[in-house]
Amino acid sequence: MEINKYIDHTNLKAYATKEDIERLCDEAIKHQFASVCVNPYYVSLANELLSRSNIAVCTVIGFPLGQNTISVKEFEAINAVQEGADEIDMVVNIAAIKDGNYNYVKEEIETIRDSIEGKTLKVIIETCYLTKEEIIKMTEICNETFVNFIKTSTGFGSSGAKIDDVALMNEHKMDFLEIKASGGIKNFEDACKFIEAGATRIGTSSGITILEEANLKKNCQCDECNEN
Repeated sequence: MEINKYIDHTNLKAYATKEDIERLCDEAIKHQFASVCVNPYYVSLANELLSRSNIAVCTVIGFPLGQNTISVKEFEAINAVQEGADEIDMVVNIAAIKDGNYNYVKEEIETIRDSIEGKTLKVIIETCYLTKEEIIKMTEICNETFVNFIKTSTGFGSSGAKIDDVALMNEHKMDFLEIKASGGIKNFEDACKFIEAGATRIGTSSGITILEEANLKKNCQCDECNEN
């Protein structure tokens, strides 16, 4: 397994500097991660730094609370694409989910989907705040709206990705819908567990650590590693 191809190499810290983003992009190129994920302010910089690579530029919309109105999120998404974003990770309106206002949530997703010129759309549902029934419903809505990914978490909620939640989404998703697990995934063992549960992307700021652990395991001659 090429674990690097699963990783969205992420820095969404409020205090991330230009130097931090330059380092993030350099690491992504060196290790051939799937994408870098940065705040909208740094999309144009990341696009410039990665222009000669095959690394995607990912950014976040309505982040991290999801409480912006549809029109504001739409503007954010359009602007991000204009700045060079290839992938959009949008936080849905969690309050609307809790209110059972799924028509609003579906409209929101469809509006953003239609505004981004065919770019990849990942829908962040912040699973830590949802019941199992709500997770299933949001998976079904992501099926119905033909988005590219359903994503577990922002990393700013009360907890991050859970194996059971990813497995639940995997059970109810259509074949075309992929799963991004994010939030609290910091080592190779955990990343593998999420991939086994159905995730095809891992959002993490610990991509280098995960890759180093993967390489150590690959080169290890102990019985446990040779069995896996």
